Amino acid sequence: MPPVGSSESTFRLGGATIRCQNGKCVNDAGVLAGSCLDMASAVRNAVSMIGVPLDEAVRMASTYPATFLGIHHDRGRIAPGCLADFVVVNGDSGVSEVWCNGAIAR
Repeated sequence: MPPVGSSESTFRLGGATIRCQNGKCVNDAGVLAGSCLDMASAVRNAVSMIGVPLDEAVRMASTYPATFLGIHHDRGRIAPGCLADFVVVNGDSGVSEVWCNGAIAR
């Protein structure tokens, strides 16, 4: 959803104003309209809430989506011939750096 990674808390979707609150997106009537969960939090949740091993949670966030989208030949993993798109995480599994095409993103 648009607010993920930004300071915005509202956006327009299908003519409705959607706001993010407490990790979910709702319309003006308070009806669920999506999630504002970022991928790093999704990986942490998979590990801490349901016990998925970290390496599998990372594949669930990278390799499997790239395969589904048909871009797995050069994305979704770190290997020779692949684009160097990845994040560096700190000890708390928070993102400390983002790399795109082999260069740190600023």
